Amino acid sequence: MNDNFPTIDMIDRKIVRELQKDASLSQRELAERVGLSQNACWRRLQRLRAEGILGDMQTRVNLEAFGLDLTVFVMIRTRHHSVEWATRFRSHVERLPEVTGFYRIGGDWDYLVKVVTRGMKGYDAFYKRLTTDFDLATVTGFFSMEEIIDERPVDVLQIR
Repeated sequence: MNDNFPTIDMIDRKIVRELQKDASLSQRELAERVGLSQNACWRRLQRLRAEGILGDMQTRVNLEAFGLDLTVFVMIRTRHHSVEWATRFRSHVERLPEVTGFYRIGGDWDYLVKVVTRGMKGYDAFYKRLTTDFDLATVTGFFSMEEIIDERPVDVLQIR
């Protein structure tokens, strides 16, 4: 086994699966679902967090309830590839509140940005802020018409 990866047994996988389904489970409920005592479950949770397997717990929010009804996947191609430029661009994008995902990617494009905003006017305002002071070769938005799957939990019991 690769030394860079922690050892994850079937009970760890069950813990992760249950928390992906419902991160609000009490420690007692989680322990019951995975077949451990509360103390043993607590120790495993501590180890999984310490090893970086479990991150922060978040709540999914219905963004449309806030009027955020448009999701845009923005593809960006740049002429600049220096570390300094990339660091400055990354800081710029991280400050834009509409950004819910940001990836440096391979292939014909350099970056993928997931944006959630209020309609086309909201996207236009975002676009102007994104491109101000940055020489971007191409910026293309793909507009989502329907969310079919978003942040589906990975079936960690099936991963080998």
